[in-house]
Amino acid sequence: MIRWGILGCGRIARKFASDLKLVQNAELIACGARSKQSADEFAQEFSLKHKHYSYEDLVKNKEVDVIYVATPHSHHHEHTLLCIENNKAVLCEKAFAINYKQAKEMIDAARNKKVFLMEAVWTKFLEPFNKVKQMINDGMIGEIKSMFLNFGFRPPEKNAPQRIYDPELGGGTMLDIGIYNVFTTLFFLGKPDAIEATMTPASTGVDAQCAATFNYRNGAIVQLFSTFLSDTSTALDICGTKGRMHLTARYYTPFTTIEYYTGRPDTKQIIYSGDNQEGFGYQYEAQHVCECLEKGLTESNIMTHDDTLLLMETMDKIRYKACIKYSVD
Repeated sequence: MIRWGILGCGRIARKFASDLKLVQNAELIACGARSKQSADEFAQEFSLKHKHYSYEDLVKNKEVDVIYVATPHSHHHEHTLLCIENNKAVLCEKAFAINYKQAKEMIDAARNKKVFLMEAVWTKFLEPFNKVKQMINDGMIGEIKSMFLNFGFRPPEKNAPQRIYDPELGGGTMLDIGIYNVFTTLFFLGKPDAIEATMTPASTGVDAQCAATFNYRNGAIVQLFSTFLSDTSTALDICGTKGRMHLTARYYTPFTTIEYYTGRPDTKQIIYSGDNQEGFGYQYEAQHVCECLEKGLTESNIMTHDDTLLLMETMDKIRYKACIKYSVD
């Protein structure tokens, strides 16, 4: 069994912990939080053997093999380095870091210590994304010429999570939800040759919405849009010379539906429907981490360190073009 600890006991940590139950060779045994109440509640909810009232105590737990870092992304750099210094394998929630510089320091530390480290881009391990990738590789839509991606929702007016708008927590749409649009484009088309971007600032200075355009030498153009000012369809369109694919609401999850068009709208075929999906969908990345650790690997062959660095580099370029800045930049 691969024994897991979770660093940070918030909403995403609870979803991940729930899905770990679906991984046969994984066991969640410990959590760590800076609040005694949070650690107590989390440990009780998931019947954990260990609960720690500091992150330092968690990473020193000799029974833990790997730690899922689930704190705000502004703290991923600090907390991942803490795990690595204590020889703990790490699955770090995305966004992996605030910028490329932090990401490179984290990866260099893991390589120097020969400790496993992977960014938790769960979408890359999901069936619909890999089905679409295979269809594109098989030439079903021809050469990609355009993509349209949007991800938007309106946070509650009262009691919105602090990380949404706080610049010290890496707030704004780009690091929180826009990252899905960027990852998806890189997954299907690779590194763009040119980037343009603009944003609407929130009162705190972070981006309340951000629009970016990627251009490629083959003539392909991609439009990416993220927002906290309106609820969008959160859909994805990939258009090629022979057809197109549409991933419906929550395109980045296993609950989406893949629609395939060879011509006009009435040519629609349903290729995949996630209606019967079990869990939240985080179990697939967790299963992959367990397999990597069983093989003694220090890097994933699916979500590689180079993948993470390209993602962070691209995010930096978007933020530069859109004038989105953080104190650590």
